[in-house]
Amino acid sequence: MTISDWMIVCATLLGPIIAVQVQKAVEAAREGRGQKRWVFHQLMTTRAAPLSPQHVQALNMIDLAFYGKGPRRKAKEQRVIDLWKEHMDHLSDRALQDRDPDAWHDKLQDSHVNLLMSIADDVGYAFDRVQLRKGAYNPQAHGMLEHEQTQLRRLAIAVLEGRNALTMNVASFPVDEDALQVQAELSNRLAAALADGSLKVQVSLPSTTSRQA
Repeated sequence: MTISDWMIVCATLLGPIIAVQVQKAVEAAREGRGQKRWVFHQLMTTRAAPLSPQHVQALNMIDLAFYGKGPRRKAKEQRVIDLWKEHMDHLSDRALQDRDPDAWHDKLQDSHVNLLMSIADDVGYAFDRVQLRKGAYNPQAHGMLEHEQTQLRRLAIAVLEGRNALTMNVASFPVDEDALQVQAELSNRLAAALADGSLKVQVSLPSTTSRQA
């Protein structure tokens, strides 16, 4: 057999195996890209609701979706991972949040926009910073509702833990008009009996008929 015959035989034998491996590689690449797009879509649709479960789930998925090939991951994937670490570190900065909530929130917005831009660049979307920061629709009523629910939870926990007292302000009690009239009449009679400083008592004996009965 000639060299060309051997090449044909090898190609015939190895062709299906190579085709399967290529198909697996293509499917893995599609799955990885699909995970990245899912993360980006979730973060975009919930960027005005950072406390929603979908937003938290997408954040926790970033290190897996953009893991790539580990130490040899692409530069764009590495930038996403780096910005994600910075974002998560800021989220856990309770000291700054308690000391200066406004500064903490402003920095959080910048961190989130930087993260979204890096993900968009990796998955092939083009957005500017203004669109990512202010393009989300967040009704004022939703913000007020979220704030009120947070306040209610804090107040309820403070009462249950004994840190705050539960105050009551009673405006009125139910009144029985008949009982009130009887009490007033009794007071008037008692006042009349004590008008001259002495208590007048009248004793009534039972009649003879009553005694014999």
